[in-house]
Amino acid sequence: MKSMLFALLIAFLAVLAMGPFVIPLLRRLSFGATERDYGLDSHKKKAGTPIMGGVMMLLALGVVSIVFAPADTRWTVMLPMVLFTLGFSLLGLADDVIKAVLKRPEGLMPWQKIVVQLLLSGGAACFCYFSPCIGSAIYIPFTALQWDMGWLYIPFAMFVIIAVVNSVNLLDGVDGLCSSVTTVVMLVLGLIALFMNQAGLDAAATSNVMVLCLATAGACMGFLRFNTYPAKVFMGDSGSFALGGAYVMASLALRQPLLIVIMGIMYVLTSLSDIIQIGSIKLRHKKVFRMAPLHHHFEMGGVPETRIVAMYTLVTAIACAVALLSLSL
Repeated sequence: MKSMLFALLIAFLAVLAMGPFVIPLLRRLSFGATERDYGLDSHKKKAGTPIMGGVMMLLALGVVSIVFAPADTRWTVMLPMVLFTLGFSLLGLADDVIKAVLKRPEGLMPWQKIVVQLLLSGGAACFCYFSPCIGSAIYIPFTALQWDMGWLYIPFAMFVIIAVVNSVNLLDGVDGLCSSVTTVVMLVLGLIALFMNQAGLDAAATSNVMVLCLATAGACMGFLRFNTYPAKVFMGDSGSFALGGAYVMASLALRQPLLIVIMGIMYVLTSLSDIIQIGSIKLRHKKVFRMAPLHHHFEMGGVPETRIVAMYTLVTAIACAVALLSLSL
């Protein structure tokens, strides 16, 4: 319990301490955002805001998670989770560098992203499958049942990983939005890990997940100091991919990937809105939303960014309460 709280506090303080040094450095290096012309006038003034602020969160959650992980499983459970989180973050960092340095707002080509994501997700899925602390069985929400997926677990986990990482990335479009939603999700996921640990379920995995979740939540809370409206820095893909990686690895390690649909409802709706919009334009040549993803639809309707953040965070908190009720411990 204390290790969870220390992870939260130290990750929070670490990001707070890094901000005054890292943000001016990013400005001096001209790592500023290159905003595409989406039709949102409010976003045009954000051009030049430093991106890659996510490296602060990655450093904080990565180091803190390793330090406060249980000594007996630090290198066999926590280290792989942190390394896969780092891998996705490095992919995002490459995307950020292309956007900021080469001034190409689209960043990496889609095929480049998916190839790297397939490799990383394949490695992460195999780690979970072969790990004696995790394995191929998953919990079914609202029941006491477990489903051993066998070898099907690997493609299933790969799909979940890629879907979650890209969904969290899509949510990063409004000041403070991704950080706020992820703070709530990781706090509650850490609480679920604590309940499972106290119930004697998957002790090795849950003790590590508790630390990873609270370290990630603390890093997000520290980052919000600089990322709330009007943002002084953006997390960039290096941050959103890291948060997505940490969230999905923690969920898989808990053997609770199906809870992602409940807890991460705003991630899911964000991705669905994008898929629906693209499909409608290609098939019907008509838009369903004013603009996708969903938070931009609200922006185009005149909803202030701060209200969007509050609304998304509230819905996430309610969804996480439902996820807690789904546990059969």
